[in-house]
Amino acid sequence: MKRILVLHTGGTIAMHEDVDGDVEQGAQNPLNDAHLDLPEVELTTENIFNLPSEHITPTHMLALYNRLKDAQKDFDGVVITHGTDTLEETSFFLDGTLSFEMPIVMTGAMRSSNELGSDGLYNFQSALRVAIDEQSKNRGVMVVLNDEIHAARFVTKTHATNVATFASPISGAMGMVNKRKILFFYDLPDKRTYPIKVVDKRIPVMKAYAGMDGHILSLLADSGIDGIVIEALGAGNLGEDAALGVLKLLDAGIPVVIVSRSFKGIAEPVYDYLGGGVQLEKAGAIFASAVNGQKARLKLLIGLENKLNTNDLNDYLHEF
Repeated sequence: MKRILVLHTGGTIAMHEDVDGDVEQGAQNPLNDAHLDLPEVELTTENIFNLPSEHITPTHMLALYNRLKDAQKDFDGVVITHGTDTLEETSFFLDGTLSFEMPIVMTGAMRSSNELGSDGLYNFQSALRVAIDEQSKNRGVMVVLNDEIHAARFVTKTHATNVATFASPISGAMGMVNKRKILFFYDLPDKRTYPIKVVDKRIPVMKAYAGMDGHILSLLADSGIDGIVIEALGAGNLGEDAALGVLKLLDAGIPVVIVSRSFKGIAEPVYDYLGGGVQLEKAGAIFASAVNGQKARLKLLIGLENKLNTNDLNDYLHEF
């Protein structure tokens, strides 16, 4: 019999709709009393948090990381329920810091427990099915919603309210949850993971725009930040004034990570002019492959907390 640890953290999957149609938290998680159609499995349930996912911080992610480190000797898999707004960040953080054989599956819901067409209970059951499946071992952290299995390193939320919100724009879904079995389409490339003990680095994320003011970046150079992620234009380009601000950040010894603000594709140095990716990279900016701004921030956080040198940090952020 498989032993599965269930960690509830809150979010819409644990909420209900009130008489006015507003979604709110309650004292009780409706999943605690759920009746599931599963093969024999022993569930151990812990309500580790009860928070909307907007309130989840890296400190909460670290608490989950520490609980999972302890869990690997006692359980065959883990399912974590989580609000969808920051689910991709928590899953990415755990995927970048843990290296387990046992499956770790995250899930959530876009509709609360008493809304018409609620998806929470179904997603929860699907996540448990993936967690107990033998094929799910050694696949890193997975995100399971709406009959799809996504790798934490590629998944993102694509729609504010639709139940089919999660997608992996670069890789596609890693698998499917069917009525009778679990299907996986591909295996993930190897990646490095780093343990973590503290999460106290200050790393803002800024989105580039036409006419971006480099003075804003210059001010950040004197603000005590530990690094910055810029969602740059296209393949990783900035306007002239913004590029001058980046140079001031780099002169101050602050790591600058470049990703693309585009929904698909990756940031890479292509254009050789002031603000172009080639000149930004030559100046010392790091181009992060295959991640969006919020994930690049967590990856930079993990690298800095592990005191990676410049070359290792560059390699780590380039890695898929």
